[in-house]
Amino acid sequence: MKSLVCAGLVISTLCFMSPARAQLAPGSMDVQWSTATTHCETKAPPSLQVHRYNATTFVLRESLCETVEAPFMYLLVGTDKALLIDTGDVAESQRVPLGNTVMSLLPQANGSTLPLIVVHTHGHLDHRTGDSQFAQQPNTQVVGTDLDHVKQFFGFTDWPNGAAQLDLGGRVVDVLPTPGHYASHVLYYDRQTGLVFSGDFLLPGRLLIEDRAADLASAHRVADFFKDRPVSYVLGGHIELDKNGALSGLGTAYHPDERALPMSKQDLLDLPAIVADFNGFYSTHGMFVMMNQNRVLLALLVGALAVLAGIGYGVYRFFRRHKAKRRAAATAMA
Repeated sequence: MKSLVCAGLVISTLCFMSPARAQLAPGSMDVQWSTATTHCETKAPPSLQVHRYNATTFVLRESLCETVEAPFMYLLVGTDKALLIDTGDVAESQRVPLGNTVMSLLPQANGSTLPLIVVHTHGHLDHRTGDSQFAQQPNTQVVGTDLDHVKQFFGFTDWPNGAAQLDLGGRVVDVLPTPGHYASHVLYYDRQTGLVFSGDFLLPGRLLIEDRAADLASAHRVADFFKDRPVSYVLGGHIELDKNGALSGLGTAYHPDERALPMSKQDLLDLPAIVADFNGFYSTHGMFVMMNQNRVLLALLVGALAVLAGIGYGVYRFFRRHKAKRRAAATAMA
């Protein structure tokens, strides 16, 4: 009987320690982002907004008045080093003081700032333009965004399979390859908080898919990775929807009634079916609008050329008819 009790205790302990039952550090996403303004010249909000999720986790966002992309960035602080995910769309520190703000959030260790690693979800400019603000910062390493740099830094040997780990000191972050939107796109999972940082691979709004097969394979790997892991929130690179699910206008600094940033674990698990439903051109599925941007732009270009050709042909017919009438009138007078 005693042995059975001991066995039960061991099994219970193992279950409690399993990924699905891990205790997550709490935090809050109760935040109101500055999004509703049509007067950036006279009533601009702060250029950079910082939300404290908890004492060692920060969510940053560049103002819509500084860039219509309004990207999100994430700072995770461990005991040995800190991790900044993405650097936004603005290089000039006079406009958006990202570098100095991030450094001010880092604790001091032995008289110097905690070492900082700057990484990215992917290499599009709205996620890495701020890299230059960290070039001269002390104890800071900026990781490149091309596939070779990503594979080398994280140690991927069988890209896009497997996962890498970054140990910040008492805080491990998993890194998963998620190509499809971008060839070297990765997703980050913070084991301490259960936060997932999905970049442009998954966000509330437009999912720009350049390689459907790669994106679908990424969706399956992600769903398989997270099926037995705890997730508090999934946080993407942008918000492109209002509270009613309508898309925000492209190129506008006015996002009234913007929906909240967080998505759920279920959104991750549903992603394979969602991407499988993508027709390769333009599809909608709940809050996600999937499109191949290059094909959409090509279709718009072809449509514009067709309209111009139609107008040109109409003008040609008009002048030809007018010339024929003048010739007929001249013949009649003769």
